[in-house]
Amino acid sequence: MIDSKYISLKTTIGLVTILWFIMSCGVQKEQTPFTGVLEYKITPRDSSNTALAAKNSMFVYTNDTITRTENFTGQLGKQVSIRHMEMDKSYLLLITDLGKFAIQTDHAKSDSTKRESQYNFKKKSLKKTIAGQKANKISVSHPNFKEPIEFLYLKEYANKYIAIYPEIPGLLVKYSIATEDGILDYELVKINEYSPNRDLFGIPSDFEKISFDEFLDKMIAAKKEAQKPPQ
Repeated sequence: MIDSKYISLKTTIGLVTILWFIMSCGVQKEQTPFTGVLEYKITPRDSSNTALAAKNSMFVYTNDTITRTENFTGQLGKQVSIRHMEMDKSYLLLITDLGKFAIQTDHAKSDSTKRESQYNFKKKSLKKTIAGQKANKISVSHPNFKEPIEFLYLKEYANKYIAIYPEIPGLLVKYSIATEDGILDYELVKINEYSPNRDLFGIPSDFEKISFDEFLDKMIAAKKEAQKPPQ
């Protein structure tokens, strides 16, 4: 058996896939620049889902060129991703017993943005206040949603900081994501405009830069080694 300290292969692949998808989607329309931090709470729509029941949160720091996204979950603790919006590249920082890794993705060379979306969007005329901000509404449908879910966005800011749905014409402040474990609801609880420390957006020197495939190879090799019978 693999030591319990190791991140499980299934959980790691799921985490990497979700964050890679979030970081891979682009945006076409440039809007008002934003520098500072966005704080979101993450809540499972199905409260009975024990796999997602822990209190989760997300912080997005940005200098309008790079974003640093910090996710805090009950299952995996803190996960960090750094995305250069202009260069269209990202790094997912992971700490495991195998070492510290910065899993890199060059989105300009991938075809992830070309896949067909299963989401349908319908704008709504009324507005709603969230975290002290007047937000626009949009109704979103998906095969995994029992019924359309109301998303909120700030049209004065670009959506590139939360680049999940390129169809949304603004910064998402309330939205949902369909995952294999269930639907997660994200809601902005605080917005703070300031100039973040530039060190937040660098890759620590003790992290090994590695591709997604190379990282999986290391995980699979470690699993096979751990499953070998004792000599």
